[in-house]
Amino acid sequence: MTPADTALGPVARAGAGQGPRPRVSFEFSPPKGPKSEESLWEAIRRLEPLSPEFVSVTYGAGGSTRERTHRTVVRILKETTLRPAAHLTCVEASRAEVDEVIRDYWDAGIRHIVALRGDPPGSLGGAYAPRADGYQNATELTAGIKAIAPFDVSVGVYPQIHPESPSVDHDIAVLKAKVDAGATRAISNFFFDIDGYLRFVERIRKAGIDVPILPGIMPVSSFEGLRNMSGRIGVAIPAWLANHFEGLDADPETRKLVAASVAAEMCAKLAEEGFCDFHFYTLNRADLTYAICRVLGVREAPPAEPREAAA
Repeated sequence: MTPADTALGPVARAGAGQGPRPRVSFEFSPPKGPKSEESLWEAIRRLEPLSPEFVSVTYGAGGSTRERTHRTVVRILKETTLRPAAHLTCVEASRAEVDEVIRDYWDAGIRHIVALRGDPPGSLGGAYAPRADGYQNATELTAGIKAIAPFDVSVGVYPQIHPESPSVDHDIAVLKAKVDAGATRAISNFFFDIDGYLRFVERIRKAGIDVPILPGIMPVSSFEGLRNMSGRIGVAIPAWLANHFEGLDADPETRKLVAASVAAEMCAKLAEEGFCDFHFYTLNRADLTYAICRVLGVREAPPAEPREAAA
């Protein structure tokens, strides 16, 4: 790196394209109706040319979107070049019911599941009570998935301590149990404290866990929505972020510009720390995620060269 390069900020250095191409993945939610389905597919088609490692589709609290999740994942598999991953939870279902869903995914050609404990119906971050005849947690669910078929299994991790956890050490022990059960990667909840995230990942590595840990990136399209969500799941919002969005409630275009710059800088700083996998919570919108990927050096695949006619 030249002296001129070091004088640049992390975003500018990311744009220089001197490092490896980052690997990205995107999270979508199943649509609730025809209008939201149209918006979802606009986002999918916009982001598809970036060739993500995979795209995941969420599973509503209490399994409330089971059929819509399945339908969306299968459609992505059939109608796009993307590799879809289906979220699956333990909540409000017996082992037999969950196992049936797992087998249905395998039979449909899905090979990647994001195994999560899940939230109670209608209560993001609410108290969890497992069914006696169900999987008790994500560790049991991961083992159950792997017992049925050789799925690629991703699991979640909270970089700021799970709301129900007594300590970071407990969270790391739970992650290790999920990896021992067959998980192949962990996807972090969104965060804004980069230094705290780096310390958390360092502790994970010291515990002997070597699977990829994907930082979860949340572009902030609505700060009020972010504040509400963060409060329910225990994600701290730093003062500097609140200051950036102060007074912009009625100015969506400026909010987008600020949101893209904040997330791009976070990703660029993480890239300088050696991270090359990023998982974006798209909220079924493509514009911010697409812009951030461009800053990171993620581009559409070039069109294939036309084949010469045979002589």
